Amino acid sequence: MIQQIPWIYTPVRTALAIWHQLIKNEIPELSKHSVLMKERSRVEETIYNMQRAGPGSLQVISDFDMTLTRFAYKGRRVPTTHNILDNRLLIDEQCMKKIKELLNKYYPIEIDARLTIEEKLPLMVEWWTKVHELLIEQKIKKDMLAQAVRESRSMLREGYKVFFDLLSDLQVPLLIFSAGIGDVLEEVIRQNQVFHPNVNIISNYMDFDHAGVLQAFKGQLIHTFNKREGALSHAAHLTELKERPNVLLLGDSLGDLTMADGASNVQNILTIGFLNDQVEERKELYVNSFDIVLVKDETLEIPNAILKNILKTQVRWSKRI
Repeated sequence: MIQQIPWIYTPVRTALAIWHQLIKNEIPELSKHSVLMKERSRVEETIYNMQRAGPGSLQVISDFDMTLTRFAYKGRRVPTTHNILDNRLLIDEQCMKKIKELLNKYYPIEIDARLTIEEKLPLMVEWWTKVHELLIEQKIKKDMLAQAVRESRSMLREGYKVFFDLLSDLQVPLLIFSAGIGDVLEEVIRQNQVFHPNVNIISNYMDFDHAGVLQAFKGQLIHTFNKREGALSHAAHLTELKERPNVLLLGDSLGDLTMADGASNVQNILTIGFLNDQVEERKELYVNSFDIVLVKDETLEIPNAILKNILKTQVRWSKRI
């Protein structure tokens, strides 16, 4: 007996419309109240295109602080890679005070929806430069970074192990593009045992002298709103990404949307934005900018669900997860 499916016989029978009907429930996590999408049909179409192309065509580009790490835990802010250095092992109390004052001054500017990126740019450069100068004055010792990370409250988002391990097992490159401190970032993922060979990092790295004492920061300064320049300048060195035209991008700032600008021949890109703070003030702007917006979601549940859907023809995770 053949059962008729009523919607098949409606006047509109384009392949895309039928596809949307078939897959709309395949990622039930997308129906959560914390998930906002301006065009769900476009999101589903992009996921389908990525699934058809397979893992060999996929790369993931992600911010780190407040994207792969939690924004808050039990009502308290989780430290960024810069904040992890607020440790008596590394800096004195006066330096801690100055860095906190800079945070209180510049962070509200960074997330102010009323200001344009152009207005924010010089102020972000000013903020990062002042913090780095303070850190250099403290003569931080390289061999103390691991202990500072262990003693910190740094936390990757719930579901991080599934995220990192899935990408590693299928050899999907993960490019972490961070305005934080690369040396600290590496130590965080190393201590969480997810620093796999497929992980590449673009960040602000410390330059230590022969005695292991911080003397400067290497290369171009990377801050929240100049990641496009960083992406373009590093693109030539990431040759393994050139044959991967599908991009899953994760960030928590509008500046993170430019992280894929160095990618070559992009065919499909899906952007996920974590809206961690000032939700009502920034909700409309984020929904109009990211394909998917996650409101106060401290997990990687949605990215993991999307990845498993894209890659499901290659691996079965039901026994592992």
